[in-house]
Amino acid sequence: MESTTTERSPFIRSRGLKIPKHPQLTTGRVRGALREGTYERKECDAVMRVVTAGDRVLELGGGIGYMSTLLSVKKQVAQVVTYEANPALIPYIREVHGANGVDNVDLRNALLAPEDGPPVPFHLRRNFLASSMDLAADPDSVTETVPVMRHAIGPVLADLAPDVLVCDIEGAEAELLPAGDWSSLRAAIIELHPQWIGAAGVRAVFDAMHAAGLTYFPKASEAKVVTFRRAW
Repeated sequence: MESTTTERSPFIRSRGLKIPKHPQLTTGRVRGALREGTYERKECDAVMRVVTAGDRVLELGGGIGYMSTLLSVKKQVAQVVTYEANPALIPYIREVHGANGVDNVDLRNALLAPEDGPPVPFHLRRNFLASSMDLAADPDSVTETVPVMRHAIGPVLADLAPDVLVCDIEGAEAELLPAGDWSSLRAAIIELHPQWIGAAGVRAVFDAMHAAGLTYFPKASEAKVVTFRRAW
């Protein structure tokens, strides 16, 4: 008798991408958002509007590898340099890239910082996505603490000369972005975290982009996701 069992796909389809299923990372609301195409929707919509083929992109905060994959597959960028501090996410990001044939992402398990310095302690938690440098946030859930390298922002920007910045670094934007020379940028998509950086931090981000010759671009901005362009 012929089997009627249908083998389940190991992937979730999202915006035309193949996202490997993971017992911790692609569950619950994340799984639903991926399937509905609403995962990181504001950032994705902005990227689809302002990024062009051949761009060199600096991504700060790699997450699960979704954005770097979207940039490579859907926008055909020349290169993405991705910084992700959480070492527990690196193998999965590479799996996402592999599933989609992405080979133009330079994935760096490091923290981009205003200056060089010793490695910083990074606290891994049972929930990978809750891992952070903040031990006090939930000390009982920490499973391991590991050192994460710091890269100084100046040499990185001088070497890459990115056309586009995509930034979601959970509040560190207020300190990091004013420390960089962003004069090479044509566009920037930044998720602000005003609940942590306050009005002064938001002003610091806007001032850094304005100093680089970029202007707030409302058509590709929504709520806390703000987009800047050199000309529009």
